[in-house]
Amino acid sequence: QVQLVESGGGLVQAGGSLRLSCVVSGLAFSSYSMGWFRQAPGKEGEFVTTISRSGRMTTYTDSVKGRFTIARDNAKNTVYLQMNSLKPEDTAVYFCAARTGGNSRYLYDYDYRGQGTQVTVSS
Repeated sequence: QVQLVESGGGLVQAGGSLRLSCVVSGLAFSSYSMGWFRQAPGKEGEFVTTISRSGRMTTYTDSVKGRFTIARDNAKNTVYLQMNSLKPEDTAVYFCAARTGGNSRYLYDYDYRGQGTQVTVSS
């Protein structure tokens, strides 16, 4: 059974930082590119960032460039999202997703996703 379990969310003041983790089980983690998406209330899921199977290639949505960093540890079956300089508009449920192909910013390209972790940024 494939599982993606996110953690690390919480309440933080604007300008603060959080580090999200997504632990993956039930699949060959190093064979999957990984993405982070977020969904705010009343909105559709939004692409945040993606990382290739090797970790050498990353892509970010413009609104988080320079503030967020994605990384992965294939030995630990874990992908991370370091979020710095957080803004109230970053408030959302953040979830990770896995796909067998190359990097993609489209959620429908992904094969599996987690339930998410809530990130709330207060002003």
